[in-house]
Amino acid sequence: MSSFSNLRGKVAVVTGGASGIGKGTARQLIAEGMHVVIADVERDALERTAAELGAVGIHTDVSDLESVRALSRSVVDRFGTVHVVCNNAGVGPIAKVSDLRIEDWHWMLGVNLYGVIHGVQTFLPILKANADGGHIVNTASIFGLFANPPLAAYSVSKYGVVALTEALAVELAEEDSKVGVTVLCPSTVQTNVANSTRNRPECYRNGALSDFEMSKEEYESYRWLTPDEAGAIVVRAITRGDLYAITHPESYSPLIEQRHRNIAAAFERAAVLEREAEAVGTP
Repeated sequence: MSSFSNLRGKVAVVTGGASGIGKGTARQLIAEGMHVVIADVERDALERTAAELGAVGIHTDVSDLESVRALSRSVVDRFGTVHVVCNNAGVGPIAKVSDLRIEDWHWMLGVNLYGVIHGVQTFLPILKANADGGHIVNTASIFGLFANPPLAAYSVSKYGVVALTEALAVELAEEDSKVGVTVLCPSTVQTNVANSTRNRPECYRNGALSDFEMSKEEYESYRWLTPDEAGAIVVRAITRGDLYAITHPESYSPLIEQRHRNIAAAFERAAVLEREAEAVGTP
């Protein structure tokens, strides 16, 4: 995995940069001496955050490929190139699988998965053209490593981000590329991703996905990171060249390990059944 340790003077783009992990990441990248462009679908929050951080703000809808392409053109026109891209924009409302409507899938996958796909497709050629390479960070979730039923659509989108990043990492390594890639799998971070329906397009308003709030007791049972703490983890992953960036190493690992044990056991059962079938067929 390629690392990108010298960030000073380089150019970064952070989608979903007006708040949450995106804002925390932008702040940390600026502290490293980078020129940072934040992109977001919320215009007012984008303007406020850009002014607060001293970043460039560009209104962008990551679910729209042409909007992401326009973002890249604006950044290249202003700075000449891009070195770090954080495909971070996302939404996180909940609904049962049986209640989900096709509009829900289109919205969730359009932002969380296609938003990342659009970012990779648009910016990867720019990073590859740099003599010193670059780095891509794709924000998935801890729920991209195991499924959580109330977050089914969210988990599907984040599993896709993990798979995309892992596949891209293999391709870049085979090419001996100077471009690195990280998948960020955050757990509980102080963001507003659970209250995303304010940004749901009108054409998807009839969906079943809804915002959610934790009870005080449930909230206090978790360890919550600030966006800046999450952003520091992102910067460390970029400079180290880590494929996986985990925010809560103490959380959920038993569930993830159990998932992999279940998969391994399925392979073992399949092998036993295959041997038994061969034995029955042996004269």
